[in-house]
Amino acid sequence: MKLTFRFWLPPVLLLGVAMSACLIGQYHIAFHDFWQALFCLSSDTPRSEVETVLWHIRLPRIFTAIIVGAALSVAGATYQGMFKNPLVSPDILGVTAGAGLGAVTAIYFGGSLLTIQIVAFLGGLLAVALVYLISRTAPHHSPTLALVLAGIAIASLLSAGISLLKILSDPYSQLTTITFWLMGGLNMATLNDLALVSPLICASLIPLILLRWRMNLLSLDDEEAETLGINTKRTRLIFILSATLMTSAAVSITGIIGWVGLIIPHIARLWIGADFQRLLPTSLFIGATFLLLTDTIARSIFTIEVPLGIITSLVGAPFFLSLLIQGGKR
Repeated sequence: MKLTFRFWLPPVLLLGVAMSACLIGQYHIAFHDFWQALFCLSSDTPRSEVETVLWHIRLPRIFTAIIVGAALSVAGATYQGMFKNPLVSPDILGVTAGAGLGAVTAIYFGGSLLTIQIVAFLGGLLAVALVYLISRTAPHHSPTLALVLAGIAIASLLSAGISLLKILSDPYSQLTTITFWLMGGLNMATLNDLALVSPLICASLIPLILLRWRMNLLSLDDEEAETLGINTKRTRLIFILSATLMTSAAVSITGIIGWVGLIIPHIARLWIGADFQRLLPTSLFIGATFLLLTDTIARSIFTIEVPLGIITSLVGAPFFLSLLIQGGKR
């Protein structure tokens, strides 16, 4: 199959899934009504039901799914390439655990939705900053190993804090909110949320796109990469900051959505190859398509909405096991 076709198919597929997501749901929208509502051609005053559903509920959710799926998958591909490990996901440095503890703390103290999002975002950043500082105090280990071990330890500590707050919280109000936030979902997505996180995610994506060719060199030993003119410490720090910022921004508005950053880079690698210059944009489009598709399933199949984290786990875990089995056969 030609490489050009492989490269352009994911964005075309994303457009098709986005179009279908606009029409599918508990409130079905016919294509003619969708086209009319999209350009506000209806003369109804006030707005028709189709326009209200499309502009205030469905489109904000679709755009959020696209940008969050893209952010998590790009972050996962970045971490996997940087740590030279296909089992790495965006939460390897504790960013999701930090964001989770921040959100749970804000819920426990009765914060507003905006407060929860801000504290979750800051919690993810602070967790990774702590991991990075701790890894710098372990000079006898390789930088990559020190980061991974510190990330595992800090994530475990933050998870313990989440469990403690769940025990202390009110079981009739706070605990329910905490549980649903930790399972992840897009049911609360609004255009205001998208306006808050989109600039952060786009700003984090720019250095990854511009420097993606250096990720191929980071797959070499540090000594070899430095002989080729790459400052490995500075480049690794740029990648960590960018991937962490976009992950923390995404998690702050959706809660914890697992498996996207782990399995999508594998799918993209099987589809387009391991060259990071092509792998990164392919992961972006496939991740956006995957999350949009799973969110459409979550809000359409059942009479009640299933938390998105459950759907991604149901899809991701079997796929990952199949990769494990097939890889063992090869």
